[in-house]
Amino acid sequence: MGGVTIFAVTLCAVLVAALARKFEFNAPLCVLAVALAASFIPTLHEVEVEPELILGIVLPPLLYSAALSSSLQDFRASISPILRLGVGAVIVTTAVVGVVVHAVDPNIPISAALLLGAVVAPPDAVSAAAVGRKLGLPRRIMTLLGGESLINDATSLTLFRVALASAGATGALWQVGLQAFTLAVIDGVAVGLLLALAAQAIRSTLRDPTTDTVIGVLLPFVAYWLAEEFEGSGVLAVVAAGFYIGTASPRATVSTRLHEEPIWASIDLLLESFTFALIGLQLRWVIANVSESATEDTLHAFLLTGLVFGVTIAIRPIYIYATHYLSLLRPPWVRRPAPAPTLSWRDLLITSWAGMRGVVTLAAALAIPVRAEDGVLIPGRATIQLAAYMVAIGTLLLQGLTLPGLIRRLRISNADEAAEDDAEEARVRLLAARKASEVIHAQVARWSDQMGKAEAERVARFATEAVLAREAAAATLLRPDSAADSDYPELDEQLGAALARVGRRIGEVSAEDAAAKAETGDGVGVARKGETGDGAGAVRKAETGDGAGTGEKAGVSDKPKTHRTHAELRARGATLSVRAAELRTRMIRAQRGVIVSERNAGRLNETVMRRMLRELDLEEESQEASWTNRL
Repeated sequence: MGGVTIFAVTLCAVLVAALARKFEFNAPLCVLAVALAASFIPTLHEVEVEPELILGIVLPPLLYSAALSSSLQDFRASISPILRLGVGAVIVTTAVVGVVVHAVDPNIPISAALLLGAVVAPPDAVSAAAVGRKLGLPRRIMTLLGGESLINDATSLTLFRVALASAGATGALWQVGLQAFTLAVIDGVAVGLLLALAAQAIRSTLRDPTTDTVIGVLLPFVAYWLAEEFEGSGVLAVVAAGFYIGTASPRATVSTRLHEEPIWASIDLLLESFTFALIGLQLRWVIANVSESATEDTLHAFLLTGLVFGVTIAIRPIYIYATHYLSLLRPPWVRRPAPAPTLSWRDLLITSWAGMRGVVTLAAALAIPVRAEDGVLIPGRATIQLAAYMVAIGTLLLQGLTLPGLIRRLRISNADEAAEDDAEEARVRLLAARKASEVIHAQVARWSDQMGKAEAERVARFATEAVLAREAAAATLLRPDSAADSDYPELDEQLGAALARVGRRIGEVSAEDAAAKAETGDGVGVARKGETGDGAGAVRKAETGDGAGTGEKAGVSDKPKTHRTHAELRARGATLSVRAAELRTRMIRAQRGVIVSERNAGRLNETVMRRMLRELDLEEESQEASWTNRL
């Protein structure tokens, strides 16, 4: 495939995906449908694709991006069902498809039949994840599907290598497979982690968002190719690197985190659109290869393809239900009670039906050579490729189109999970507010030298009440009963009092402020109260020269009255604005530390942590982009 062809296919696919996203359709399925129709245009030439393009260029960044956005915390919690699907289901599917194909057509040796089984075994969670996010599938299901797709590719490609090496030959396939799989896992994970550690060390040293992002984009390619050179699994190397970098993301700079997120979202859209377009464009010529083959019967090939399609769909729910309920059983000599099932039968049904095939099936089908490594012709190669393509296209269309209706019919939602997330966020917001108030009070000594101790304490009190009120309001809206059952009653009392005082101040505008508001017409009298929600308003109020007069009139200032010129007041106000911005930045970093600590301690879900960190990142980025940061 030439560069112009790649560009044209990608451009058309992205345009179709963009229209689908605009009208809230499933973008991968729309791209696939349009590509299928376009493949039968008489004047269209065959789109030839090298398998290395898919395996070495398209697959690594897709896997890395998925690992970056995955929660290692949730992955570890669901490791048992993930391994059952990502490893066990792939092996069982490969074996069952291989045995059935060989039994139906003895002309296809067992090694070639297992080759077909390895090609159609791994599901691709791209389409299922898009549907799940849109319809609000619970995190337990999304974690299971995402985790499965991260490791089943490695299992499938390892089995593919073993079957390909043994095609046309005989021998103990299980011994070869076990050795290859063990080597792939150890070498792949080791290479991925070592490269991730090196990349993280370099990024921590450079602290440049542009360079950090470029290193992150290059990392999955280096991890994949280097692991493959050491006979390891490039897929597992990419996944290991992605998990490590994603977990360590709070240690990156704010600019790096904000730069990387949209870049990876754009890369995902680009590569997913390109891949699904290729799947559709290949069908016409795959069918033609079967028709033109002198050794293969077209009708027989389609009948065998239908059989493989049915077996591939049927084996997944049988395996999922059987292994799930068997895992709940305990031998009679084990005294521990069986754990309560975390997945209901509805969850298992959705997981069973979310078995669409995709990028790895396409790449593996393309990678099937005419001859095996020993020079022996692979029997039924055209039929194997047809079956692989039809399984990929059939599952994408059948399961992809019916999955949304099934989710709605079963009434599966993440409402309870969202409530738990809100409760966690409310609790951590209160803890972060207390940490921010400690940062404010740590500045009292510094402010005392500039404005007097009494005035500094007054400013600290106002600033503390502002930030506490802000977080208390957020916690109350997220979870109205958050203060009723908290583990921190003293903090709750302080937060409630702060929120009440701020409410009174907002509702009770003094005569002086009302007059100022009427005179200026912009409501500045209320703004001078300093209760803007970020704590900085109180600092600015105390030192602008007009609001500070309140403290001086009340006799609380340690400094004598002075009459300042307008220029002096403006200069002092500008200086305090800079100091207020610095204070807010310190508060944000302290709050971020609390959030990450709660995640590390296992008391905050990683998804909630990332949501809260993004809010703080955007606020800190606005502080860094402010004029105060240029002084």
